[in-house]
Amino acid sequence: MLTILSILIGGYLALASFYMLLFAIGAKINATKAFVKLPTPLNAEASMAVFIPGYKEDAVIVDVAKKALTQAYENYTVIVIADSFLPETLALLNELPIKVVEVHFEQSTKVKALNYSMQQLEADYDLAVILDADNVMEKDFLAKINEAYHQGASVIQGRRIAKNTDTSYALLDALSEAINNNIYNLGQINLGFSARLVGSGMAFKYPLFQSLMEKSVAVGGFDKELELKLLEQGKHIHYVHNAIVWDEKVSKVAVFAKQRRRWLSAQYHYLKEYGGRAIKDLLTKGNFDFFNKIYQMALPPRLLLPVFLGIGTIVCYLAGSSTFGVWFFGFLANVLANFISIPREMFTIKLLKALLKLPVAVFFMVLSLLKLKGANKKFYHTPHG
Repeated sequence: MLTILSILIGGYLALASFYMLLFAIGAKINATKAFVKLPTPLNAEASMAVFIPGYKEDAVIVDVAKKALTQAYENYTVIVIADSFLPETLALLNELPIKVVEVHFEQSTKVKALNYSMQQLEADYDLAVILDADNVMEKDFLAKINEAYHQGASVIQGRRIAKNTDTSYALLDALSEAINNNIYNLGQINLGFSARLVGSGMAFKYPLFQSLMEKSVAVGGFDKELELKLLEQGKHIHYVHNAIVWDEKVSKVAVFAKQRRRWLSAQYHYLKEYGGRAIKDLLTKGNFDFFNKIYQMALPPRLLLPVFLGIGTIVCYLAGSSTFGVWFFGFLANVLANFISIPREMFTIKLLKALLKLPVAVFFMVLSLLKLKGANKKFYHTPHG
């Protein structure tokens, strides 16, 4: 009985690791597929509404709004959605050539803020671009989104990169983002699947985004809901690796763990809601893209996966179990997948020191797993600045 249990659990974890390894290797081939080259002159500029929703983001929002106005692109409007901002912050924002939409909700969510904001706009746009209140776009970000749009993309995810690595946990967060970009964006695109949506640094055909958001009631994980709805409709989520948005990373372990608890709760919530539909679509319509996304959501937490496999490997070795190979090769595949997904520039002494803090992060993550229930039904504000 124990042997069967070991094979089932070890096999599930090992399969997850080999999945990661496949797409980590996939990221190294056909790499130009996810890059956009800017012609001179640019293709006709699509009109873009750049939405920046924020909740109590007084510390960063004015600077972010100013930087959003410096794009090497002309046909766009910056729209700051101000939820619970200070009067002095609103005054500074209203001095800028942007639209400021104030919102007041009993329970704040990004979905409500975006829907209300779109209802207030009079102009029609070609594209909706979604940022977080701490995001800073590279100067050519919108130009590259424009080129991808003119090449036929209707849903586009840019690459988020950490703008701060001042603490060990911010660096670990940056490392996690970089590995995810490699495996779940670049690797997926190179092997013919859709990229993931990450909640910001993303763009949609405006009517498509409006229609999806009107039906959304998500509190947490609205990007996961969008992802699954799009793939169920047969839409492809493109990824532009060199369209870069700088994103602020969390600096404290408690925030690091709480953030991931919210993500995991949303992930498993939507896995339960869409899992059966994805299997049905795979069998009746051959929708591999939709099923692939559901499979990703069924994977164990990436931070905890090598820990589980490492412990299992040691236990099986000491017990002389015949299932040792399942756990060991799963662990090996996981280490290799993560290793080859780390950008070369991140291999520093500073990263090595940050990795020494991993046991603390793992401890908090395990505690978070005990509090998953209902986490996606509450609004959590991640402080910035």
